[in-house]
Amino acid sequence: MYKHKEIEKKWQDFWDKNKTFKTYSPGEEGFEKKEKYYVLDMFPYPSGAGLHVGHPKGYTANDILARYKKTKGFNVLHPMGWDAFGLPAENYAIKTGTHPKITTEKNISIFKKQIKSLGFSYDWDREIDTTDPDYYKWTQWIFLKLFEHGLAYEQDLPINYCPSCKTGLANEEVLNDFTCERCGTKVEKKKLRQWVLAITKYADRLLSDVDKLDWPESIKEMQRNWIGKSEGCEFEMKKSDNENLKISVYTTRIDTVFGMTYAVLAPDHKDVEKFITEEQKEICKKYIENSKKKSDQDRTADNKEKTGVFTGSYVVN
Repeated sequence: MYKHKEIEKKWQDFWDKNKTFKTYSPGEEGFEKKEKYYVLDMFPYPSGAGLHVGHPKGYTANDILARYKKTKGFNVLHPMGWDAFGLPAENYAIKTGTHPKITTEKNISIFKKQIKSLGFSYDWDREIDTTDPDYYKWTQWIFLKLFEHGLAYEQDLPINYCPSCKTGLANEEVLNDFTCERCGTKVEKKKLRQWVLAITKYADRLLSDVDKLDWPESIKEMQRNWIGKSEGCEFEMKKSDNENLKISVYTTRIDTVFGMTYAVLAPDHKDVEKFITEEQKEICKKYIENSKKKSDQDRTADNKEKTGVFTGSYVVN
């Protein structure tokens, strides 16, 4: 019979004692001689629930690569850490009345024990915790540099907001039924003041570097879509009864504007209320409220019937 508990513990203890997966640092014997290879996993958020099946699914593939490179003589850097900051930790602390430092440290110890039991080839001497001041002082430094160069600024923007988690969600964290993937609560569209990074200023460099990646083409195309660079023209249209009120329009086909028959404003456009007449206020308000209950995917899907209501206003083309 294969006594997996005994055998796995034996080798896990051996790896710990002998630092089998140690990464050589500058000045150490073996650093200069070996070719270097870096394998980085996405650091998990250490929730109270512990690991789920999605964690080892991704980590196993990277561990195979890390072990393969090590057997080929590479000096492999394969670290693990904890993305432990965030509103979920804060909300849990408020709910339970326990200091977040206590709950976070407890959750990290559970995660670490579970990950170690899976036998992954991490160098635990390089463990990272984002709540460690020695770590986050550098994220603060980076933010200050971005701010000093005008690359970090505040803006009112509509976001996916979970009223239960009390936090904003990425589109990937919103399920098809427009509920939060963490807690199942219905997600709202909410305009909030938030910090924004001017990543678009780096679009050309980002796109150029994506081409250099040895990744599947489907993943690279996803990255290009996220970067979202597009070339076209911007022009303005004035409200017919108030030339001081304008909307800025972007198009990749400026030659087609002469055939325009109507102009469309998004329900979350910053000036949409200024274009709504008194007669159309009720129907427009209802339409805007309904749109907040839809995900961006639902609103922009090509296979969905396009809807809209008349604001009561006209613009001059």
